[in-house]
Amino acid sequence: MFTHLIADFHGVPPAQLRDGALLSGLLIAGAAGFSAIGAPLVRHLPHDGVAALLLLDTCHMTVHTVPERELLLLDVLAPAAHDARKALDVFTRRLPAREIHGDTRERG
Repeated sequence: MFTHLIADFHGVPPAQLRDGALLSGLLIAGAAGFSAIGAPLVRHLPHDGVAALLLLDTCHMTVHTVPERELLLLDVLAPAAHDARKALDVFTRRLPAREIHGDTRERG
């Protein structure tokens, strides 16, 4: 069984959404308790956003940003034995968002 958590962060300052190092650090901090397969893969996109992926043992965490819309999308797939909300908490504490909408589903 897996837990699939998705969250939309609205109203995040665009400068933070363009900061690949910040987002990479948040992925690493959010992955506490997981076994990472490697360092986060971070790509700066043509529309000024960032896409970042952290592969974890049997799961993943991804971030996509759209600075012109002040939007960050977080996706966490984790084994049910791990609490995926801890990753969400890391992003929530470190990014000033006007609104955060999330959903968690059991998978598998």
